[in-house]
Amino acid sequence: MQSISVDIRPDNMSKAFNISESRRGFSLAEVLAALTIGAMILVAVLAIYGRVETAAAAITRRLDSSQQPFEVLQRIAEDLDGIVDGDADTRVTVENKFSERFQSAQLKIIRTISDSRDKPQPFEEIIWQTAYDYENDANGLVLYRSYRGVGFEDKLLDEQRKSWEKAYPFVPVCDGVTYFKVQVPRGHYVLDKWTRKPLPYGITVTISFAEPFEAPDGSLDVPETEKFIRTVGIGRTRKIAYKFVKKEYGTEAEDGDVNVPGESSEEMSEDSETAGEGGEEADEDEKDAADK
Repeated sequence: MQSISVDIRPDNMSKAFNISESRRGFSLAEVLAALTIGAMILVAVLAIYGRVETAAAAITRRLDSSQQPFEVLQRIAEDLDGIVDGDADTRVTVENKFSERFQSAQLKIIRTISDSRDKPQPFEEIIWQTAYDYENDANGLVLYRSYRGVGFEDKLLDEQRKSWEKAYPFVPVCDGVTYFKVQVPRGHYVLDKWTRKPLPYGITVTISFAEPFEAPDGSLDVPETEKFIRTVGIGRTRKIAYKFVKKEYGTEAEDGDVNVPGESSEEMSEDSETAGEGGEEADEDEKDAADK
């Protein structure tokens, strides 16, 4: 029987398992250094991304703040344009108040019809109003619009609404509103409340999405330059009494004006020459007085 000899010396064992010092693992110091450098790069990238995202959000918010007020005011104007002058079955009410120190308002348009017994029945009701937004972190108001009527305003959308949704007619139009006011012009004054039966001649709506500041009375206000105002006339088919004022030309206060007819350029040139001669005579008198 032939015997087999195996050399179990350390050098031969390392060669048998292909273990060499050139393939050793990373040390703890190297791993910590790599993690530190990687964390620093990640923090720098996240900081740059945060700044870019903030700048993009600010630009988007700025664009929305300049376009959204015009869209809201146009939508309100369309509802007011549907009012026909002399319609005794239409009423408009305006009310202003403060909601959590924010200027808030309500505009209501009510149309009724008479049944066979000449009793008024509700035909259409449109309400624009703002309310404080308690669910959103943004400090501001939410603008709602409500529509109730005999027929559907949008048949495609209204038919798809569920039964429980029909019990909540107020639909949010936009949020982030910091100022909303509705007024009625009346001569040289504006009224903050209108509950009379006759229709007003016009409605002035003011809205803003700007950053509010605290007013001296404790309420929240926005700069006047950040307020978007639109006045909508009601009953545009009504007759407007124009009064033409005849202007009298050639008065004493207007003598010497080139825009006044009847005064020729020759007369103006003569006046200027006379003034020039008078000036020269005055200069000569001053020289004589100096010589004496």
